[in-house]
Amino acid sequence: MSSVYDFEAQHIDGTPARLAEYRGQVLLIVNTASACGFTPQFAGLEELNKKYGPQGLVVLGFPCNQFGKQDPGSNDEIAGFCQANYGVSFPMMEKIEVNGPEAHPLYKWLTHEKPGMLGTEFIKWNFTKFLVGKDGQVRKRFAPQDTPQKLAQDIEQALAA
Repeated sequence: MSSVYDFEAQHIDGTPARLAEYRGQVLLIVNTASACGFTPQFAGLEELNKKYGPQGLVVLGFPCNQFGKQDPGSNDEIAGFCQANYGVSFPMMEKIEVNGPEAHPLYKWLTHEKPGMLGTEFIKWNFTKFLVGKDGQVRKRFAPQDTPQKLAQDIEQALAA
């Protein structure tokens, strides 16, 4: 796989999602959880979506239950939670695994392209974020504690590139 556009996923409602549909846009890919200390970041992600979406940013949320079992609900429950509590309007995908042998191929590629601390190719916790440029290549990786507001300058640079 040579770019993010080579991957497919499933929208949270079960319909297919080809990432090639987002060709030419900037992507912010985030593994999310509904019952995590970082869950309030959904509000900031939605703010980024509203502010930069018209300029070409697409936030993609990938629920994951691998960290402290903090997203145990069904896809329907997760979608309802995100909408009711944070007004999430950006695309949410079906729940996936981001680490281990069952990790989604997209996450295997993301972590290979932008490893974490000391070159580790795994996700440390919920709300790890990957910024993907218009060319489909990973520009930057952000830690869970990096708030969405801290990403604004990098997003603006990616949109301008």
